[in-house]
Amino acid sequence: MADVRRFLYINRKAPYGTIYALESLEVVLIGAAFEQDVSLAFLDDGVFQLAKGQDTSGIGMKGFSAIYRALGDYGVTKLYVETDSLATRGLTLDDLQAITFEDENDGYTEKPSIIPVNKAEMAKVMAEQDVVLSF
Repeated sequence: MADVRRFLYINRKAPYGTIYALESLEVVLIGAAFEQDVSLAFLDDGVFQLAKGQDTSGIGMKGFSAIYRALGDYGVTKLYVETDSLATRGLTLDDLQAITFEDENDGYTEKPSIIPVNKAEMAKVMAEQDVVLSF
């Protein structure tokens, strides 16, 4: 069996206005399909990607924020959110969509995927990865 590598995808951009957020999500799904240990980090304006109540009708784009709630089905269960980035943008954890997964190692108990971390904890998470890609 091949070694499983840990991949962290860092999301720093707002969800719309550039292609970065959607491209990151597509790459995450591809990595998960190849059974890699995939996690995401949301920093800077990237925290807006997880905001609830996104309405894209005014910009003529199809919204994709609901896809984050399906990531657990692909084994992507760790979404690190930098709390300093939230606070700087006037957001709290309550402003984010509820994203959960069913933990098959714990009787399929539903657990939160969003893991709030401060800057020091985020640095530690990054250091523990085999591959870090920033979008």
